[in-house]
Amino acid sequence: MTGRPRPGPGRGWLLRLVIAFAFAQGAVSMARPAVSYRALALGADETAVGVIAGVYALLPLFVAVPLGRRTDHGRCAPLLPLGVLLISGGCALSGLVSSLPAMAAWSGVMGLGHLCFVIGAQSIVARQSAPHEQDRNFGHFTIGASLGQLIGPIAAGALISGQGGALGRTSALALLVSAGVCAVALTSLWRIEHRRTTDARPRTDGKVPVRTILGTRGVPAGILISMAVLSATDILTAYLPVVGEHRSIAPATVGLLLSLRAAATIACRLVMTPLLRLLGRRALLTTSCLLAGLLCAGVALPVSVPVLAVMLAVLGFCLGVGQPLSMTTVVRAAPDGARSTALALRLTGNRLGQVAAPAAAGLIAGAVGVAAPFVLLGVGLLGAAGLGLRGEGRTGSEPADEGRTEQMPAGESRTEQAPVGEAVSDRSSRRSAPGGCPRDRHADRSPRSGG
Repeated sequence: MTGRPRPGPGRGWLLRLVIAFAFAQGAVSMARPAVSYRALALGADETAVGVIAGVYALLPLFVAVPLGRRTDHGRCAPLLPLGVLLISGGCALSGLVSSLPAMAAWSGVMGLGHLCFVIGAQSIVARQSAPHEQDRNFGHFTIGASLGQLIGPIAAGALISGQGGALGRTSALALLVSAGVCAVALTSLWRIEHRRTTDARPRTDGKVPVRTILGTRGVPAGILISMAVLSATDILTAYLPVVGEHRSIAPATVGLLLSLRAAATIACRLVMTPLLRLLGRRALLTTSCLLAGLLCAGVALPVSVPVLAVMLAVLGFCLGVGQPLSMTTVVRAAPDGARSTALALRLTGNRLGQVAAPAAAGLIAGAVGVAAPFVLLGVGLLGAAGLGLRGEGRTGSEPADEGRTEQMPAGESRTEQAPVGEAVSDRSSRRSAPGGCPRDRHADRSPRSGG
């Protein structure tokens, strides 16, 4: 015997996934402010902009759980190119139509594509990452989103300029360019999902009820924290252009401000592991949500552009914590065989927030002023900080979960991570499984010898 098999499929798949996600998210981050500017050029008011931003999340709201169910019992990779094609189509057609209802509809198609891509990608990361790698791998995965959020608004701001008719023409051009940017993601979607990992996942006799998943301690908190953080990011992207119009801030400057926030988020995720070692998961999550809530409310103040830039940079750093840690929280707390469905429920919560938050923001902005939605976001993030104090269910109270078979990449030995009692249970389940698993060859010696 030449040695143990390789502990998993390597990390090249993660790099390719991050690259593809960066292009897909870059296209969406470029298109979202472009949709807002094009809607303004077509005569939309603040309320209409909020409704169009909400429709982006409305259609995905109804398909997230079925997609998660499908992914729990099948492959994840086919959702990635499907998502890219839907995003590209939604971006291009949003730039070609000239009515607000049509823009809203194609914005919904764009949101559906983004949902397909994210469900597939997050499920791949959960399935192909060992438990001790999940914080790191989810953090690196979300760097792709942050890269897209960094480059997309800059590109949108560079392309969009002028007033009146020029604003409509340049925003349409930005939407067409974003469609092409998203299509580039297809070039990186090769050998993302490994067959060994797919074949080694647990087989379940039936569907785990949604009520059971939502009743698992840690899952609701992860969903609500993610909802608050993403709503803040989404409304910043959709409503900072409106704030810029009211404060006479040029579109290019607004794009730079949004990209500054995204750059700070990247910086946060690059140092996520040292921060976790220094503060711990609960303290890091609570502190970041608390500071983000205060800074979001501060955006409502009529500050100068340099002060606003500093606030958005710190805000971006704080917002960088919530998404990867909420992913890991939901994956670890979810019942066996329902992790993709739990991630889909988390995304459903995100989309629900993306429907409700912009609509509420539009109503509040129309009635009170364009800065008022940021106060609402601040309150939501303060609530998320309170949820962070409650803990994370099984992730903290049941260390044995760290050695679950379902989350181990194919090829990794279990004997170095699983507690003794769990190892005995794991060997029993392997003896009862037809055919076993290739990675169990050296572990099977113990049952044959009576150990």
